[in-house]
Amino acid sequence: MGVRKKERAEQIKEAKKQTAFAKLNNCPTSPRKMRLVADLVRGEKVEKALHILKFSQKEAAGRLEKLLLSAIANWQSKNEDASLEDAELFVKEIRVDGGSMLKRLRPAPQGRAHRIRKRSNHVTLVLGENNNTQS
Repeated sequence: MGVRKKERAEQIKEAKKQTAFAKLNNCPTSPRKMRLVADLVRGEKVEKALHILKFSQKEAAGRLEKLLLSAIANWQSKNEDASLEDAELFVKEIRVDGGSMLKRLRPAPQGRAHRIRKRSNHVTLVLGENNNTQS
């Protein structure tokens, strides 16, 4: 391996240490409902985001809280020597994509049937270290 390539690989490795992510696949909530909760915590510090999710009335908030705790644990496993308080972690990115749909039929008048689409979603949460950014 060349010197420049090796140095670039080290830079990428250090940059990846600064971030941690967690994914939640096939969550049985519609993406629209999940995005309402995801928008509340986007860009917030981790402590504030946990408080927002804990006291939110929405069902999706419990699932996102669990996902955020998982992302924090992933960051801690990457950075065993660093402390969580000093790092000032924040929610760098949170993305809610549509997942697979369960298609069901509901009886309708005059022998017809209406299709019911039970939606699911995929959530990707990325944490970043706050060096000198907002919030």
